[in-house]
Amino acid sequence: MENIKTQQEPKKVTNNEVTKVAVAYGDGIGPEIMDATLRILEAAGANIQPEKIEIGEQVYLSGNSAGIEKSAWETINRNKIILKAPITTPQGKGYKSLNVTLRKSLGLFANVRPVTAYAPYVDTNFAGMDVVIVRENEEDLYAGIEHQQTQDVVQCLKLITRPGCEKIVRYAFEYAKAYGRKKVTCMVKDNIMKLTDGLFHNVFKEIALEYPEIESNSQIIDIGSARLAANPENYDVIVTSNLYGDIISDIAAEIAGSLGMAGSANIGTNVAMFEAIHGSAPDIAGQKIANPSGLLNAAVMLLSHVGKTKIADTIKNAWLTTLEEGYHTADVFQEEITKEIVSTSEFANRIIENLGKVPKKLPLSNLASGNGNIVIPTYKRKKQKQVLVGVDIFINWKGNNPNIIGDALNSINSFKMKLKMITNRGVKVYPDGMKETYCTDHWRCRFVDVNSKIEGQKIYNQVDFEKVIALQSKLHNEGFEIIKTENLYEFDGKRGFSLGQGE
Repeated sequence: MENIKTQQEPKKVTNNEVTKVAVAYGDGIGPEIMDATLRILEAAGANIQPEKIEIGEQVYLSGNSAGIEKSAWETINRNKIILKAPITTPQGKGYKSLNVTLRKSLGLFANVRPVTAYAPYVDTNFAGMDVVIVRENEEDLYAGIEHQQTQDVVQCLKLITRPGCEKIVRYAFEYAKAYGRKKVTCMVKDNIMKLTDGLFHNVFKEIALEYPEIESNSQIIDIGSARLAANPENYDVIVTSNLYGDIISDIAAEIAGSLGMAGSANIGTNVAMFEAIHGSAPDIAGQKIANPSGLLNAAVMLLSHVGKTKIADTIKNAWLTTLEEGYHTADVFQEEITKEIVSTSEFANRIIENLGKVPKKLPLSNLASGNGNIVIPTYKRKKQKQVLVGVDIFINWKGNNPNIIGDALNSINSFKMKLKMITNRGVKVYPDGMKETYCTDHWRCRFVDVNSKIEGQKIYNQVDFEKVIALQSKLHNEGFEIIKTENLYEFDGKRGFSLGQGE
């Protein structure tokens, strides 16, 4: 992660300059591993000046549903760099994920998670594993936009944007180019979600053409996850959307040996946040057995990000040496490998003692030799012709016979709009639906212009928005409960909406 640049490049410093960092001690094991990490940074001469911020469980429980106070935002915006231990979100309704809030509010669009095996000192079946997962960090289902629409049905909106796709895909290729990676793999599910995941995949194919020197391929996320778990050596850089990236990052870290070893960087144009990928582990908090390696590796990425690559190498090599010497926390204990099980603070002490040493068997950290230079251009929207061709009207109806609601809607002749189909849970149930389909109280009713051709080659005529409003008014007056509408558009003549299953 050395010398990373985005369009607005973060200020770089020399190895001797003081770097002010907003530091969140977190919850559970957070304070223990943060203390250990900061001691190592201080001993290595990193010249980090921590400015503590209060976020997480106690802020939530004080009545702040966001989990972060205004003063913390001010500190973050002043320092531009965050080192964050894991936090706990209290169980129950009303608490938004602070991790998601930080990533989205600060524009941290790229979550970068290098995952390396440290065999034989950390047990793994994949000694040669060296994968970087680049995860889109701001949108997808993690936008957290959910609604209960009927008694039986809730929804979560999956938001995928072209600018979001372009930023993260280009970041993945730029990362590969900057650090000598040979291949970028895109993981999507566009065989089912043809518009959302289809957009991500199409952008990937477009941008891949600009990097002919880098091999590119795509995989469906389910088989891709299985292949990653079985043969991680076949992967180099993986780029994917938010939810998929969250899942496969943990898969990769686990098969590499331990979730407790991996750190991550959250990169934006103005702010960057560095954290361990594991949780707050409240079950072992206070027992002094937590492994600080994940947060320490995140701190190494932080040092590289601000230009202190020599110190980053010094710390990483001392950590690797400590692993080789067999001083391990209990979570990575191996009977024939571990020389001594050490506490969190004892592990930090061993690393401090090894500052200046380099590993004999594990690959040497050599971040200072890199010349990473990642530039993400400003998004430029291309003008498209957008034409309204219909509307999906979602109706709350407690019946279970689609012919009854279908015939009732068909009898409504409203301003030259006609019913094209009805789906229930995405499956076409009217006209000519399958009797076996279970129907709940959530009906998608598609209306198009009365002159639209719907047999053979589908041709949708343009619809005036006033007709859509008038149709909704008439349905309401006829006693139908409308819970949601989605306008149907064509963009440059291409359908911008999905067909029903069986349509």
